[in-house]
Amino acid sequence: MRIIEEDGTAIVLDLQAALEMADEQGLDLVEVAPNQSPPVCKLLDYGRFKFVQSKRAREAKRSQAKNELREVRLSMKIGEHDFVSKIRRARELLRGGAKVKVTVRFRGREIAHPDLAVKLLRRAAEALADGAKLERAPMMEARSLSIILAPDQTAVAASAGAGAASGSTES
Repeated sequence: MRIIEEDGTAIVLDLQAALEMADEQGLDLVEVAPNQSPPVCKLLDYGRFKFVQSKRAREAKRSQAKNELREVRLSMKIGEHDFVSKIRRARELLRGGAKVKVTVRFRGREIAHPDLAVKLLRRAAEALADGAKLERAPMMEARSLSIILAPDQTAVAASAGAGAASGSTES
C-alpha cells in the first residue's frame, strides 16, 4: 500500500510494515483511498484530525446564514402609534437579517371583513418597502391573514456598511 507521511512524502510498503512504522512514530494509519491500486493510507494523529474537523464544522455552521422567521402581530383595531411601533420592530428584525411574518388576527366578527386586513397588511408592506421585499402575498391561515417580508439584501448591506463606517471613525 502507498503511505503518505505527515510531511507529504509517499512510500510503498506492505500492511505489516506500515502498521509498525505508524506505531514507531506514535501515529495512526488511516486509509484515505481504498479503491486505488495500491490502496492509499496516511500517517496522522487521528484524534487531532477529528478535533480539527469538528472545529471547522462548528466554524462553518457559525458563519452560515440563518433563515430565521420572526412574527409581528397586528390587530384590526390597531391605533396609529401602535402601528408605528410594530413597524419599527419589524424594521429592526429585517435589519438583523430575519424574515418577518406580519399577521393580522381576526377576533369575533372581524373575519367578515378580510378586505380591511388586506389593506392593513398592504400599508405595513409599504411602510417597510425601503428595507424589505414581499415574499408571500396575503394568505389566510385559520383566523389570521399574514404576509411574509424578506430583508432586501441591498438595504441590509447598506445598513451594515453604515454601521461599520460610523464605528471606524472613533479614535
